[in-house]
Formats: sequence, C-alpha cells, structure tokens
Amino acid sequence: MEIVEAIPQYNLTEEQEKKLILREYRSLLRALKPKLKPGDKELLRTAFEMAAEAHKTMRRKSGEPYILHPLAVARICVEEIGLGIRSTICSLLHDTVEDTDITLEDIEREFGAEIARIVDGLTKISNVIDVNASQQAENFKKILLTLTDDPRVILIKLADRLHNMRTLDSMKREKQLKVSSETVYVYAPLAHRMGLYNIKTELEDLAMKYLEPEQYREIAQKLSETKRERSRYINEFIKPLKEKLDKAGFDFEIYGRPKSIHSIWNKMRKKAVPFEEVYDLFAIRIIINSVPEKEKEDCWKVYSMITDEYMPSTERMRDWLSNPKSNGYEALHTTVMGPQGKWVEVQIRSKRMNEIAEKGLAAHWKYKEGANDESRFDKWFQQIREVLNTEDNDSVNFLQDFKTSFLAEEIFVYTPKGDVKMLPVGSTALDFAFSIHSAVGGHCIGAKVNHKLVPIGHQLRSGDQVEVITSSKQRPNEDWLNLVVTAKAKTKIKDSLKEAKREIADEGKYVVQRKLENFGATYNQHNIDILTAYYKLPSSFELFYQVAVKNIDLKELSEFHLLGDRLEPPKPAKPAVDAKQESPAAAIAKKDAELIIFGESSDKIVYTLANCCKPIPGDDVFGFVTTGKGLTIHRTNCPNAARLMANYGHRIVKTKWAKNKEISFLTGIRIVGMDDVGVVNKITNLISGELRLNINAITIEAKEGLFEGNIKIYVHDKDELGALVHRLKQLKGIHSVDRYDNENS
Repeated sequence: MEIVEAIPQYNLTEEQEKKLILREYRSLLRALKPKLKPGDKELLRTAFEMAAEAHKTMRRKSGEPYILHPLAVARICVEEIGLGIRSTICSLLHDTVEDTDITLEDIEREFGAEIARIVDGLTKISNVIDVNASQQAENFKKILLTLTDDPRVILIKLADRLHNMRTLDSMKREKQLKVSSETVYVYAPLAHRMGLYNIKTELEDLAMKYLEPEQYREIAQKLSETKRERSRYINEFIKPLKEKLDKAGFDFEIYGRPKSIHSIWNKMRKKAVPFEEVYDLFAIRIIINSVPEKEKEDCWKVYSMITDEYMPSTERMRDWLSNPKSNGYEALHTTVMGPQGKWVEVQIRSKRMNEIAEKGLAAHWKYKEGANDESRFDKWFQQIREVLNTEDNDSVNFLQDFKTSFLAEEIFVYTPKGDVKMLPVGSTALDFAFSIHSAVGGHCIGAKVNHKLVPIGHQLRSGDQVEVITSSKQRPNEDWLNLVVTAKAKTKIKDSLKEAKREIADEGKYVVQRKLENFGATYNQHNIDILTAYYKLPSSFELFYQVAVKNIDLKELSEFHLLGDRLEPPKPAKPAVDAKQESPAAAIAKKDAELIIFGESSDKIVYTLANCCKPIPGDDVFGFVTTGKGLTIHRTNCPNAARLMANYGHRIVKTKWAKNKEISFLTGIRIVGMDDVGVVNKITNLISGELRLNINAITIEAKEGLFEGNIKIYVHDKDELGALVHRLKQLKGIHSVDRYDNENS
C-alpha cells in the first residue's frame, strides 16, 4: 500500500493543509471509536494539539506538514497493529521530545509516567560518547531496553518505520539505502518476531524497491501480467474444496493471495530459477469460524478434506497447531499438487488464529491484566532481559548477537526427560548446553543427539533429543565463540574468558609492581596511567595482561625519567600513529552528500573494491569509510551491505562510476548446462574469440550429464557483462548463467 498523496501537497494553501490535517485526525478518531472510554477523547485532543503546536513550523522532505507523520503512525498502530488509546497518544507525541521544545517532564505532567516512559523509549539518543559506537545500534539497544518493560515501544517504532518506508520516495538516494538496509536488517525480522506478518512483508517489499530496484520492478510487472491467469487458476483450485467444506457444514472463508515480491525474489535466488519456475507464487488461505475447544480438531478435518482432493507433499507439511511458534503463530500449512501439475501452498487456521497472525503480539498481549499463564512472549522477553543485563556494552556486537539469537526462525529440541527447548536456527549442542545452565555450558565436552555421540559444535535440527556430556576439567576457550549463535552462550563464554584473562592480568600486576620498584618509582595510579598511555593501551588491565603474556617486557622503562618517585615519559615520546591516518577518509565522510566519481578520475581519491561482492562499473554501489583503509566500494546488494549500512550509516558515502573504457575489472560467472562434446570450446570461443574478453580463470566440472562452470573474466562494465550473459544463454544446452554474488559463491 504505497502512499502517494505526498506529492501534490507542495501546492496546498494553508487553509487546505489545515483541512487535510483535520481530516486525518477525524479518521484516527473513527478508527478508535470502539475503544473510546469516557475522558479518552479529551486526552487524545490534548495530545494532538500538543503535537500539532510543537511541529507547526516543521515540514517533511516531501513538503507536507510534519504533523501528518505522527498522525499516520497513530493510524497504523490502531488499524494495522490493533493498539489502543494510550499507544495512540504515544504515537502522536513520539517525535516531540527529540525534535521540539517539549520535554519528557511536560509529557509526564500532562499524561502521566507510563506514557512519558514509552515516549522516552522512542526518543533517539542524539549523541553517542564512544566514537566507535554506532548511533543506530545504540538507539536500537535503547528501544530494546524498554521493550522488556513495555512492548508497545517496539510496536509504535515498527509503525513509525513502516510509515517512513512508505514515504521514502522523497529522500536522497543514500538515505534511502541506509534506511532500507536498517529495515531489512533489523525491523522486518523484528516485525516477524512480533507476529506482524503483513507489516514484515510490506517492510521487506518496500526495502527491496530501493535496494534492488531492477529486480523489484521486473517481478512486480510479471506479477501484474500473470494476475488474470492466476485468478483463474485459484478459482479452479478452490471450487472442489468449497463444495466439500459447504457439504460438511463449516462456516469458513477461502481465498488466494499472492506471495510477496521479496519472498518470490528469495526463492528465485536460493533455487537459482527464473520467475516462471517459482511454483508457489500464491498461497490459499482457509479461515474457519470455530469455537476454541474444537479449533484444532476442525483444522485437521479441513486438512483431511484437502488431502482427499489433492495429493500433499510430505516434506512440506508444517504443524504449528500442536507446537505454536514463540510469537504465538498457530496454523496448519501443507503444499499439495494442484491442477496442471502445479504445487500450491494451503494455510488452515481459525478466526482467532488469524487475528493473532495478523495483529501478532498486540492481539494476545494482555497489558498487565493479570494473565497468569506465562506466554511464550514472556519467556522470550526473559531471555532478552538476561542478555541486556550483562555488562558487555559493544552495541554493534550486541545488535549482531540479538539478530542471530532472537530474530531467527526457531527449532524445537528436547531434553533427555522430554522437556522442549526453543533455540534459534543454527544452534549447536553447545548452545543447548548453555540454555540449560551456564555451568553445564562451561563444562560441556560433547553431547549425545538422538543417542549418538557428537562434538560440541554439532548443529541441531528440530525434533532432536539432546543429552549434554560434561567434565569438571573443561573450560571455555576463544574458539567456542565461533561454535555458538545464542546471545546467552556468547555472553557466558566471554565472561568466562574475561575471568581467565583477569587471573592472568593479576600475575602481570605483580611483575609491573616489581619492575617499578626496582627502577625506584612507586606503584601508584599516576605511574600506571603513564605506562598505559606510553604503550597506547586502552586500560591498565590490558597493560597487566600484555606484560603477563610477555608481549611487553617493560625494557623501555630505562628511558623514563624520575621526578621524585613519579614517572615521566621519555622526550620525545613515541609518535602518535593513528592521528593523521584517518583524515582523508574522515574528510570523505564529512562530505556526506557529495558524489564521489571514480574510474578515470580514480587518481583523485584512493579506493579499494570490496572482495565480498567484486563491484564493476555500472553496478549500483556505495562507498564505506573503513578505519585505516580509506574508502571501500561495495555493491548495494552485497551480502554485507545491509549490516554495514544498518550499523554504520554515518560512514556511508554516495558513490557513482565515471565512464571509463580503459580499465578492466575482474568478475565471475557460473554456468550450468548439459554436458556435451565441445561445450567448453563453444564457451571459450564466444568469450575470447567473438567478444574478445580476457579470461582470468576457468573451471568446469561435469557430473551425471550436467556440467557446472565457474569463469573469472575481466570486463569494462556491467553492460559488457550483461551482453556476455545474454550471448551465453543463447548457446545450445546452456541452462543458466549467473553472476557471482560474492567471491565465495
């Protein structure tokens, strides 16, 4: 649902703008009508007037009055997430503390502590003290700190992000890239985790529109071209099912809906197939009106009717009725062979389950209403709380760990006694051990999975039964950090390593003390600080540790001077290395909006092409300022792009190629086809003979009648590569030709 109203509003008169704002406010009130209690209308009016007054001189990038943004966010909260009056007030006020003269005290005085706390959670941290920390990651951490107290913070934040994505057209290209990357990296998975599937899907689609514009347009166009044909097919598929369900006396709805552009694109990439070969472009949804005690039974009855009519695929059956997802999602999914030999996904759920699937957390979150049963959300919040309470404060690492631990899909594994443990996909036996208890994790030497002995790094699958084997002699080591994905395991391993390091550092402390006293200086804080600064170490702890492991032997101590018993560093001290190195890169970062053009003018600025995605002229690219290396150029669809832009948006530089036919760039393609006599000859003739391109390396492997070839070639730009791919596809027997997404592909 793209909002395009913003454009004509440039030319609205003040009177028309006022009418528009009022119209939006009335729509919000209409949406809230069923939830209004006495006195609520007055509170809402106060919040609206407070926000309108505070933002009255502000405009959005599209030119429209700023107050339309909080109003739109409030409407998303009410209509699409199902939140109530208090959340609406917070939505209206969510930008006031950050952008206007209103303070949290003003909000607390007017609306009470609860609303002030939520608004505070939504207010960005404006300045981050630590230079290396990322502002985005810090802000995200702050939101999560409030999430565990009040989930409404995150739901309003998702509504805010959704509206920003819907109106991203009027932003500059680099801002679009940064916001879209952040969305795909954190906010879409978070919406998924909160059970807001519609919002997650829309966020992914909108982000793809900016990150992969060509593919987005292509799929959108093909979807609209095949719409009539799809509708015809859906009707043909549904007809016999409808008759069966009617006959059985069910009260139901049945309809087909297209899959999202983003999920179709994912399928095309993962399976390396063109659009025409993605079989499930749509899903059929059956929603039954059933009383709570008969829901499960009815869903299974419907399942049996479907599989009587169409043959199911046994591997594609998903039963979330018996074991709902931790975000509350319940449904039965099956994929069946429909008419004309096409696979079709069918989702079966009750009305209540559908409400939870659409509105997620908000649908079954009873705000402090004394629900006794600890929901799966509560358990999830408890896990987050544990991680947030640890002392490791590196926000970027925290964000990465949070993503892999709490936003991934889940697997269910069993303890030897049959208790269920939920872990993120990719978890190992070691993660499982730490999920039981940190002491069990710390002493883990192996495990038995389904009664078979496995190493601690063994990846678990849903349904595994795991028994941990421990030894009192075992201690965590540095390598363990690569064997776990859960934040709890990582944190506990780091704590244990710090403890071990602390013991070693204590030994170093005595060495430093002895050497200082031998030199005639006192062991005191001043002298320790002087030594720490001299060796350019971050802390005295690090100094003691480096001395203990013999990386520093303190022989330079003889060059120091003594003033009484105080140390003075030698003159001149070691030159400061890092101070100047960063300056060209820092200068680049400052010219945020500037276009860096490279290619023929590459002598003007030093850059390196990223190895992870090997960009070539014509690719959509951005520059990333790295510490020490200057500017690195990445493709916008690089596997690392979302992480870099989401964490370090301030280091992104808008970048563009200059036309240059002199320089060639190395890139790679993968070819799959029928193994035929002379196929290699045909390929090399085309590349070297006809197109006169330089081959850097070629490997061809044939297996069971198919061959896969990997070719590295030098091209001048994307057009030349496109022409080559097009010509190769026309060769007889060639099935697919794809460019590498990264060098490890």
